[in-house]
Amino acid sequence: MTERFAIYYAPSANSPLWDRAAAWLGRDPLTNETFDGPVAGVERNRLLNLTQSANRYAFHATIKPPMALAEGTTIEELRAALANFARTQAPFVLGHLRVASLDGFLALIPAEPNEKLQDFAAHVVEEFEPFRAPLSIKDRAARAARGLTPRQEELLDSYGYPYVFDEFRFHMTLTDRLPEVERAEIATALESWFAPDIAEPILFDRLVLFHEPDSGRPFRRLEDYKLGA
Repeated sequence: MTERFAIYYAPSANSPLWDRAAAWLGRDPLTNETFDGPVAGVERNRLLNLTQSANRYAFHATIKPPMALAEGTTIEELRAALANFARTQAPFVLGHLRVASLDGFLALIPAEPNEKLQDFAAHVVEEFEPFRAPLSIKDRAARAARGLTPRQEELLDSYGYPYVFDEFRFHMTLTDRLPEVERAEIATALESWFAPDIAEPILFDRLVLFHEPDSGRPFRRLEDYKLGA
């Protein structure tokens, strides 16, 4: 079994934003509840086709990307390290979110640049690097085959992921890559659906541990670690 763990940001599982995202993607990765019926005028079968990968990874923003645990480390040690780290960090204002297209994917992203967010994400990547097992040759080749810049290849070899540090872009993915003809329509539906919950600034107040029990299986939300708690 090849299991992986990831350290994400996700809103509180009791928040309307989390509930709306779970309904949109068709699955709540905490309760494993699934949802039927249309959302924002988009039929469920169509939604499922548009969100297959987003559904599997669940609603989140990647901070420390999915990783197999390094030899000699345990999930209990990772949990303890997360709890200790979170206690030493203060919550901060993430700001307003907006719907945007990133390389054809639709996601919620910060409306304005946030230096505190960039610094915090980099800190998490470094802090939990001892828990990351090296990428396999196969996984490294698969990543590189997607087309990376020299800087992204450098980060891939150093941290197992090409989009960290100066390449990091906070985003909460809501669709798979869409054809251009569908993108504007689905973006409009997303803006309507999420409008009540992104009208106010979002607080970055927690890190959340997610778990992929085996390669290709849906990620589950395991535990929240509130900053400063």
